[in-house]
Amino acid sequence: MNNEKKSHWEHIYNVKTPEEVSWTQEKPETSLNFIHSFGTDKTAKIIDIGGGDSKLVDFLLQEGYENISVLDISANALERAKKRLRNKTEKVTWIVADITEFEPTEQYDIWHDRAVFHFLTEENDIKKYQDLVTKAVKGRMVIGTFSKNGPLKCSGLEIKQNDETSLISIFKANFDKIECFTVDHKTPFDTIQNFIFCSFKHK
Repeated sequence: MNNEKKSHWEHIYNVKTPEEVSWTQEKPETSLNFIHSFGTDKTAKIIDIGGGDSKLVDFLLQEGYENISVLDISANALERAKKRLRNKTEKVTWIVADITEFEPTEQYDIWHDRAVFHFLTEENDIKKYQDLVTKAVKGRMVIGTFSKNGPLKCSGLEIKQNDETSLISIFKANFDKIECFTVDHKTPFDTIQNFIFCSFKHK
């Protein structure tokens, strides 16, 4: 695992509250709408990539989804989520991993990634991600990244902006686009970040 990258994120989740980081959402409406639109049953295998202490898992559990995994490079982030969920934590599979080194042991019906993919700025890491989702996703995939009108950095790190054309191009060999659109995310400190979200279906 990239120790420098891991240390960066462990530090962020150790010293900053949810109100002090830009990606916090009280309710992840866009992500939930995508998952609902797929029409899968409650036993669908769902993985939230870079889920950290996102509340997506909270809402999915409330709705009765039974097979949820949350992956993050930061153990501190996942510990926060576990504390928040209390006795529900055993219903979730928690995975501490760098996405470029993740070796899944199962396939997923829904792969959800909001704001991890845009941290992959090197071609070899993007290729690793392509290969990973080709093997790990048997159903639908949601990718949310900063758009061409979004920030150039996040949490002090460089990111790679995307648009509909670039995302389709990256995944077109094995995935068909379902829909793409941009959405403004309002941060806890009242700034706006523009995201592009695309959903795909494995061919």
